[in-house]
Amino acid sequence: MRLLRLWLLLLIMIVLNSIPSESAVSSIDLGSDWLKVAVVNLKPGQTPISIAINEMSKRKTPALVAFQSGTRLLGEEAAGITARYPDKVYSHLRDMLGKTYDQVKEFLDAMYLPFDVVEDSRGAVAFRIEDESGNVGLYSVEELLGMILGFAGDLAEFHSKVVVKDAVVSVPAYFGQAERRALVQAAQLAGINVLALINEHSGAALQYGIDKDFSNGSRYVVFYDMGASSTYAALVYFSAYNAKEFGKTVSVNQFQVKDVRWDPELGGRSMESRLVEFFADEFNKQVGSGIDVRKSPKAMAKLKKQVKRTKEILSANTMAPISVESLYDDRDFRSSITREKFEELCGDLWDRSLVPIKEVLKYSGLKVDEIYAVELIGGATRVPKLQAKLQEFLGKNELDKHLDADEAIVLGSSLHAANLSDGIKLNRKLGMVDGSSYGLVVELDGSDLQKDESTRQLLVPRMKKLPSKMFRSIIHKKDFEVSLAYESDLLPPSVTSPIFAQYAVSGLTDASEKYSSRNLSSPIKANLHFSLSKSGILSLDRADAVIEISEWVEVPKKNLTVENTTTTSPNLTLESDTKNTTEESDVNLNSDGVTDNSSNNNVEGPSTTEPVTEKKLKKRTFRVPLKIVEKTVGPGMPLSKEYLAEAKRKLEELNKKDAERRRTAELKNNLEGYIYSTKEKLETSEEFEKISTADERKSFIEKLDEVQEWLYTDGEDATAKEFEERLDSLKAIGDPIFFRYKELSARPTAIELARKYPGELQQIVKGWETKKPWLPKDRVDEVMGDADKLKSWLDKKEAEQKKASGFSTPVFTSEEVYLKVFSLQEKVASVNRIPKPKPKKNESETSSDKTSSADSTSGETPEKEKQTTDSNGSADEKINPDGSTVEDVNPEPEARDEL
Repeated sequence: MRLLRLWLLLLIMIVLNSIPSESAVSSIDLGSDWLKVAVVNLKPGQTPISIAINEMSKRKTPALVAFQSGTRLLGEEAAGITARYPDKVYSHLRDMLGKTYDQVKEFLDAMYLPFDVVEDSRGAVAFRIEDESGNVGLYSVEELLGMILGFAGDLAEFHSKVVVKDAVVSVPAYFGQAERRALVQAAQLAGINVLALINEHSGAALQYGIDKDFSNGSRYVVFYDMGASSTYAALVYFSAYNAKEFGKTVSVNQFQVKDVRWDPELGGRSMESRLVEFFADEFNKQVGSGIDVRKSPKAMAKLKKQVKRTKEILSANTMAPISVESLYDDRDFRSSITREKFEELCGDLWDRSLVPIKEVLKYSGLKVDEIYAVELIGGATRVPKLQAKLQEFLGKNELDKHLDADEAIVLGSSLHAANLSDGIKLNRKLGMVDGSSYGLVVELDGSDLQKDESTRQLLVPRMKKLPSKMFRSIIHKKDFEVSLAYESDLLPPSVTSPIFAQYAVSGLTDASEKYSSRNLSSPIKANLHFSLSKSGILSLDRADAVIEISEWVEVPKKNLTVENTTTTSPNLTLESDTKNTTEESDVNLNSDGVTDNSSNNNVEGPSTTEPVTEKKLKKRTFRVPLKIVEKTVGPGMPLSKEYLAEAKRKLEELNKKDAERRRTAELKNNLEGYIYSTKEKLETSEEFEKISTADERKSFIEKLDEVQEWLYTDGEDATAKEFEERLDSLKAIGDPIFFRYKELSARPTAIELARKYPGELQQIVKGWETKKPWLPKDRVDEVMGDADKLKSWLDKKEAEQKKASGFSTPVFTSEEVYLKVFSLQEKVASVNRIPKPKPKKNESETSSDKTSSADSTSGETPEKEKQTTDSNGSADEKINPDGSTVEDVNPEPEARDEL
């Protein structure tokens, strides 16, 4: 019986595991200029991992958000108005996270971006944006970035056709704590649950290693990425280890990030800036009169847009033209540039591009020939001069380009998302070990705290594994403050102060005063618990005060008996249990809200005499939770709960307006399309003359013209409901006409099928007579009778239809004909399924069987039956020793075969 239950449980598990999951997760590669989204979806009929395309069927989307006349535009829509409204299309938002107002303002001026910005209470930048009512509101970088991330989430859901809320977001390795925390908050505003932030190089490494086998040998691979705004080189070590899986030894691939170095201000944008300045000077010379095109934001937006195209052309050609219509003051600009001149303009950038890879080799101690491959990713690595410099440095004729330069990171990040999700598991395994890009320290400050090595300690060494948990303890009696900071030798870009988080820890003073009068066995100390998350974010999770007290207490003395004979212990004993001083000890919460760990080694044995007491020294440990309040200030300060709630409300309102705008546009397009297609059909097809009168068509066309005129005048700003009502009014007139038009061709086709089927049925019946003679004659006759009824019904309806006008509702429809034919076909199929009856036994066989049966009943009981029948004549029972009976379960072979 137990074996049967086990088989049933196994069968249920197999069935549950075979049910296709509709879980889906996404990955978002949020670049400085572009946004890419990948979806992992196990829904049947879809590719498990795929890139989500946007409304323009493109695999990458501009990372832009715009506000024009109170309307929010995202992605391609925002890009479409960049040249006309450069002050209302917000770009490069990722690069503004965690920066001060002054730093962002300097960046905007260098990029000729005329955004209306102010300084907020944190010292960060805020954008002044006007809504449809003319009211000006302030938006933080996190809010605008949240809109872009929300748009990425919409792309994922539209692509997968299921709800997608979990995502992994890729970030540059040089992102510090402020940038990472701000990005997570931006995702929260978008309603995205960030499973983890992943360093871009780790995403690329996942994509590189997922389909490779490293059991035959480990390798070092450098991933060199030059994107729009930054460049980095990451050294990754790929290897394999053996593991047990279902009792078998299997090889599991893994990689560890050994080091990463970067230049956060070197990228494709740096090259474009050189071209922009070059062409701006050339235009100023052509125009003369002291005109400076740089003073016109619109002109610079147009020029930058064309420069991007020119740079792309130069990657494949030795010369590229540039042409900008009405660049400035209605003046056109036309010029050209050679690749040689372009390389000259960017001369100092080529040497800078080698610095990250040189530093990786220098600090790792590896030589170039010890590197298995240098994989290129990022759009800017397509520049021929850059490739030539890398080839020269590496001593290679060909560079490694096994990964898609644009999509490697987002696809690799999707693998990480699948691994972190609850509903999706990958068949292929690739272990990932990444580390912190910065070394992080903890500093303590407070009353009576001396500044020494104990108050400043290295908490997270550089490249420490993610995630990790840390613990620090300090002997102190008063409240204090905790600061988290970067090691001074390496700071994130634009960071001027190494401190990135501050906390006030309170409650220690009160706890010390409460327990100071007790017999302390050791000084009071505070324990601090830190965590470094999968996203690389360091935080102080909790703190508690640890007080150890020794007290003499009266306890029952152990009795001496025959069963428990021991040496008599003295009246005073000292007990110490080291378990009580550790975090892992079992604790109880007392009425004061503190934890009490008490060692108790008393052993109760059989009592034979009157109990007496003895004194023992008991060590008790109290753990008092301390209050932690974050006091971080500056642009890295996280948004408050109140601000987040209000920001989320604003974003939800904008989302509702966007949804209504899209619905309105869709209904308007539907109405416009219906008018054009209907008028064309009525005016060009002669078939409509057979099913509608001239007056009917004329009246309908006039109604179409009326709605069309309204559509381009008063209907320009109409609501979705108005468009829907106008379309419904037109369909109320047009649907009967189009129905008659459809039936004009559909009904004859259906009639032809219905006329043809009775002939086919006769052939089927003839086949029955020879192949299935057992079919009941009454059922066959019933089928043939129904066929005759169908023919009669058709004759009658066709006659009536010929008498009726083509302008009136049809006497019968093609649907009715098909239903009758299908009904007849189903009845034929049911007759055809009647099985052949089993042959009847003849009389001699019957009498012989009866004789055999009589002989068997008059004989002795078979031996097997004797064995299974007890004295009372009951079968299938066994007698237990206690007199009870238990049913003898002996599954039949058929049951075992089914399992």
